[in-house]
Amino acid sequence: MTGAGGGLGRAHALLLASHGAKVVVNDLGAGRDGEGGSRSAAERVADEIRALGGEAVANSASVTDGHEVERMVEGALSRWGRVDILVNNAGILRDKTFAKIALEDFRAVIEVHLIGSVNCTKAVWETMRSQKYGRIIFTTSSSGLYGNFGQSAYATAKMAMVGLMNTLHLEGEKYGIRVNCLSPSAATRMTDDIMDANMLGMLDPRLVAPAVLALAAPDAPSRIILCAGAGSFERAHVSLTKGLFLGEGAKVAQKILEKLPAISDPKDEMRPEAGPLQAKYEMDMRTRSLMPDGCPDGGNGNEGA
Repeated sequence: MTGAGGGLGRAHALLLASHGAKVVVNDLGAGRDGEGGSRSAAERVADEIRALGGEAVANSASVTDGHEVERMVEGALSRWGRVDILVNNAGILRDKTFAKIALEDFRAVIEVHLIGSVNCTKAVWETMRSQKYGRIIFTTSSSGLYGNFGQSAYATAKMAMVGLMNTLHLEGEKYGIRVNCLSPSAATRMTDDIMDANMLGMLDPRLVAPAVLALAAPDAPSRIILCAGAGSFERAHVSLTKGLFLGEGAKVAQKILEKLPAISDPKDEMRPEAGPLQAKYEMDMRTRSLMPDGCPDGGNGNEGA
């Protein structure tokens, strides 16, 4: 469990431990911007778990250091023999508008959220494949899914989690590895100065933690984006509309603009199981629309060229 020294990570770790999970409480102990570091945050949460009768060890490895992460996983394997669950929760903020953010700050956010999650997942991947069981949870965000002013770096990193989830679901499926994303709304040090007191009161991290418990369960789903906050749970999707066949030629660009409402119509939208199926669908649309019966849309109501 990364980023488990406070906020959401602490809530996740405590709930998992209360259901019998043995927890590596990982937290660098840095500030919200990623600067500094202290083992004390991880130690406090590990102490809490042990005081409640659970089993936990503290770890202050930086998720951006692949070698430190590998040693953390080796320690868990040496102690317990298995790694069944990975919750990628570590993160930092360096919020500025895209015009003002320095590239080194943009990279730092990507490094912690995205590369940190890659490092941790890579460190457990072969173990989960060999034991034919694994549950991996990436922390995405509504900022990535829908955008948020001043959070270009954070949003980029968080939307990248969805792409990583989609592919690892496909690659891990036959090995019993289920991979999901959690999009939480919670009052943490990441949000304590951008929400009012009433909002912060309703968004207790403990109300999000059951989502992690569900996504880590033996009967967990795979490849879903589960949203959670204030005791409410929703599911987000990346979908493909039915669209229109517009063919080729000089006027196609103008037709796209004219027909954009129809192209955007969510009726009968689909969720391809893999990226190449988008191209297959588009080629099928072309084949049907150019059938030799003279009907440019093949009778399916799509526009011809």
